[in-house]
Order: sequence, then structure tokens, then C-alpha cells
Amino acid sequence: MPNQDIRILHIDSNHPLLWEQLEQAGFQNEADFTSSKAEIEAKIHNYHGVVIRSRFKIDKAFLDQATNLKFIARVGAGLESIDCEYAEAKNIHLIAAPEGNRNAVGEHALGMLLSVMNKLNRADRLVREGKWIREGNRGYELEGKTVGLIGYGNMGKSFAKKLRGFDVTVLCYDILPNVGDANAKQVTLSELQAQADVLSLHIPWTPETDKMVNDEFINAFAKPFWFINTSRGKNVVTDDLVAALESGKILGAGLDVLEYEKLSFENLFIDTEKPKAFEYLLQAENVLLTPHIAGWTFESHEKLAQTIVDKIVQLRITNCF
Repeated sequence: MPNQDIRILHIDSNHPLLWEQLEQAGFQNEADFTSSKAEIEAKIHNYHGVVIRSRFKIDKAFLDQATNLKFIARVGAGLESIDCEYAEAKNIHLIAAPEGNRNAVGEHALGMLLSVMNKLNRADRLVREGKWIREGNRGYELEGKTVGLIGYGNMGKSFAKKLRGFDVTVLCYDILPNVGDANAKQVTLSELQAQADVLSLHIPWTPETDKMVNDEFINAFAKPFWFINTSRGKNVVTDDLVAALESGKILGAGLDVLEYEKLSFENLFIDTEKPKAFEYLLQAENVLLTPHIAGWTFESHEKLAQTIVDKIVQLRITNCF
């Protein structure tokens, strides 16, 4: 099948270079950013490729209608919005782009850590209120600390690289063997929990990682620690995180993601009554919150799109579809 006969449906808006370069490569681009999932399902059999972010879940019902689909490309790092096992069983290629926003995530994690350890968000607010409080805003230095990373793929490696100039010890734990490198020593989970002063998550949301950071997990750490999460909110039990913040087991937290996020990552919840744990986070002076933007820079917007284009073109070159 020549490229000009391959029809690609874009169901989320992305950087324009993605559309432009796919068009230059000869593919047919079509867009539908507004139809419902059911309406997309009704016509998906007409397409060979889908480009998405996170508008809705691509489940078995969707895939059963996608009788001519050759690939699904998600312009982001994870594939949790796709029934990957079922898609692969149908010989549909799955494409993600963690290379595109790994640098952004690494920089954001570092920024959050430095801000939380040095109480920058609290100090800024107090100065704006006319309160010049120096002793109450005394911070901690990163130098000499041990930073533990759980997950050492694209994002974990990026963060470890950023830490090289801070004279810290970096440990990593990962389910895959032999992923450690010059920037991080791979250890067991128990070794990491025995030594870490800082914990940063860089893991996908899977059945294995769902609610992983709970009371038992937190209390297994030998020392109080600072906590950074730029991975997925549902990896953390927020009630248990709050209890650890209240007890001092967790010294401070930088949270780019929250348990309460919708799958689309575009909003939190519609309910008017917020969970008590969330109310605590909103008021806590040692907590820094951002709206799932760690990988959401102007540069990563372009890099993500370019990564997707390159991978689609490469699949075509190697005759994978």
C-alpha cells in the first residue's frame, strides 16, 4: 500500500509539524477533535492509523471496530489510556514518545525538589504578604543527600543527569535488571528505602504500581524524606501521603500529578466537595502543586510531535505496515 493510501485520524490537536511532516511523507491526514467516542468508533474502520493524546480510552470496543488499524500513536510518554495487550493481539503497533518530554520532566522534577527543600513557594507568598521571615524559611541543601529514583527509564535517567552537578548520591530501583549507569546506582527497593533522603517517582501507572506509595511503603523508609511525583497520581494513596506529611515522615512534597485526575489529564473532578486529603494539600506550606505540566513545555510540545513523526515514518520504512 503506497503512503498516499494510508489514512491517519488525528483525534487530539498537536504541534502543527506533526501534521505537516506526515503530509510531506505522503500520508492522508484527517482530524476530528470534537466527535464522541461512539462517533469515532463508527468510522474508525476507515483508517490505518490514529494519533491521540488522552481524549478517551482506546478499549476493546474501540479496537474491535478498528478493523484496518495498523498503528496507534500517543503524543505523550505513557500508553495507559490504551488496552495495549488487546491492540498487540490484533497486530496494531503502539507508539509513544517518552524521548520527547523526558528533558522537560527532568528539569521540572529538579525545580520542584529545590523549591520544596528551600521553601521557595512559602517564602515567596509570605514576602508578598509583607512578612520578612528569614529563620522560618531556612532551607536545606541538596549536596550530600541521597536521592532515590523509582523507575529508571527515560524520565528517571533525565532527572539523574540533572543531579550530576549537586554532589549527591543517586540510587535507582527498577523492575528491569542492569539499567543503572554512571548517573545512578541500581539497588534493591529495600536498599533505596534504607538510604534515601529524597524519593522521586518515574514510573507508569500499571496494576503493579497502582497505589504503590501507601502507608506501608512510606514507613519502610529509614529516614524522613522529601517526595517528588512527576509520574502518575494514582501511584500514590493521597490519604497516606497526607498522614506522612502530618507526622513528619515526609518532609515536603512536590506533586505534578494527583490521584484525582481524570484519565484525560485535562481536569481533576467535577464534584463540588473536595476530598479532605486534597484540601490538606491545598493548604500545606510544604507542598508544591502543579497541574500535570512537568512534560508540557514549549520545547517538548515540538519534540513530542517530532518523535511521533519519526517513529511512524520508521515503521513504514521497515515495512511494519
